[in-house]
Order: sequence, then structure tokens, then C-alpha cells
Amino acid sequence: MSRKGILLVNLGTPDSTSVPDVRKYLREFLMDKRVIDIPFFKRWMLINFIIAPLRAPKSAKEYERLFDEKGSPLKYYGFEVRDKLRNLMDDSYQIELAMRYQSPSIEEGLKALKNCGSIHIIPLFPQYASASTGSVQDKVMEIVKDWQIIPDIKFTSQFFEEELFLETIVDNAKKLMSETGYDHFLFSYHGIPERQITKGDIDNTCQFGSCCDSLTDKNRYCYRAQCYATTRLLAEKLDLKEGEYSVSFQSRLGKTPWIKPYTDEVLEELAKQGKKKVLAFSPSFIADCLETTVEVGETYQEDFIKAGGEQWDLVPSLNAEDKWVECLKKMVLSP
Repeated sequence: MSRKGILLVNLGTPDSTSVPDVRKYLREFLMDKRVIDIPFFKRWMLINFIIAPLRAPKSAKEYERLFDEKGSPLKYYGFEVRDKLRNLMDDSYQIELAMRYQSPSIEEGLKALKNCGSIHIIPLFPQYASASTGSVQDKVMEIVKDWQIIPDIKFTSQFFEEELFLETIVDNAKKLMSETGYDHFLFSYHGIPERQITKGDIDNTCQFGSCCDSLTDKNRYCYRAQCYATTRLLAEKLDLKEGEYSVSFQSRLGKTPWIKPYTDEVLEELAKQGKKKVLAFSPSFIADCLETTVEVGETYQEDFIKAGGEQWDLVPSLNAEDKWVECLKKMVLSP
């Protein structure tokens, strides 16, 4: 019997904190037409003459705050998860790890699985977005279209409703909640431009408002609606009431409108309302990275305290928690 191939794919990370490596990573990442969805020539000029040269030195310093003696947490936790999942599965499965940008590449991962009878691609993004999960799917199809024999290929497009995914976040949060009485709970998700949602809104139902209050067949692939749905599921498990928690979006780039509300503005408003102790969540990320450890865990903490708050804590990412690996096993075994 031929083996079943499993390819876990995360976003990626620079190979080091050096400015050239960070610049190389930014160029590959931001040149993706699904990340910055403007015409190729404008995108090429913007990335190569403005963003990469100007942003790389600053980003390199931020990556220095993130990397440790083992390197990038996103990468080494990825390999740890891969190895743990291999230990949970029998020999009929071959499991590999890839990054959408930089190394190990999707092309390398697929090459290692080329002799498998089927390949299951699991992009490690809980909520679907064209710029993340969609980009992985796009890259996979671009590579396999040139294969003489294309095996059965399955994609997991979203997994924010998986019980073990939610339970791992809740377990990590309760460890902090047992020690501190928080005034408020903030669920901060990575942002995307509003246009990327409206481009996928084939039924013209998007209002960037109350339409995200429930998840339906029409908005199931709306990233914003999925984020709000993730928050509702977590709030229920944590027994949080209306008014005790908020949803926001971080990491915007450029001057075009991104999905709102913005995290940096929300935290200032919370401080003005007299909230002193906030517990922050990053449920769109499964591993420590620049956007969690540095942006939410450090930069927003400094901003909140500067605005008048007293304590800002970040719920740890799933990283290589055993229950999270069990969640992946369940996804692998799902029909």
C-alpha cells in the first residue's frame, strides 16, 4: 500500500537576523500577488525600491528580539510538531514540514512526498485568508501542475472550530487567569486589507459589521467573520460575558483601509476606559513569531502601559503543545 503524504505548511521566517536575509525574506513574502494584490510592475517597484530596502534594517532588529539560541521559534517549533506528529502516526504516513516563504520550501516538501499515493496539505493558519491559506494552495498547484503523475491532493482550508485547537488556547489562558484578575480580554488577529475580503464576497453581503456576528454559508470563507467566530467559541469556553472581551486586528501596512477595529487604537481606548489589566490572545497564529511575541507581547504591552494601563499579558502560542499535536492528528485522520 502506498504511503499517505502529509505536508504541514507555515508562513516562513528569515534564515537569520542579518539584514540581507531579512531583505530576501521580505522580497519573497511581499512579492506574492496574494499578499500585496496590486499589478506586478507596481508591486515590484514598491517592494524592491521602497519596502524591502527601508524596512529590512528595522525588521532585522525586531527579529533579533525574537530569535534565540535555537533560531526562529516558528521554525524550530514547526520541526518539533512534525516530529511529535510522526511519533503519533504509523508507518503508512510520511509527514514533512514546509514554509510558504524561504526554507524548507513547499517545493522541497512536495518533492519528498512525490512517491506517496495521496498528499494532504495542512496550511497552519486557523482561519482562511487568500493571503495565507490561499497562497499555500496556489503555490502547491503551481508546482504539481508540471508533475507527470499528480496524486490525490487534499487541502485543509480552516480549522478554527477544531475542539483541540480551541482547548489548547483555553488551557494556556487559564494558567494565566488563575493568577491574575484581568479587567478585559483582547483577541487580536492579523489584519488584511478590506479589498481582499470584498474581492471574495461573491454574494455582496459584506458590510464589515454585523454580517460577522454569525457564520453562514455565505461568509464561511470571510476571514473577518471567521475571526469573530473564533472569538465567540473561545469566549464561551472561557465563560466570558459580553463587554468583557474585544476583537481587533493588527499589523496593517500602507494607507488603504484594513479590517477594523485596529489593535493599537483599541488598547488605547481600553486604557481610557480605566481597564488596568488586559490578557491578550493571538488566535490567528499557532507558533511564536514576530507578530505574537514582539508585536502583541512587547510593543503593545509598552503602548498599553504608556496609555495608562498597568498589566498586559499574552497567552502563549500553541507551539508544540501535546494537545495541539493531537489536534493535527485528528485532522490527518479525518475523512
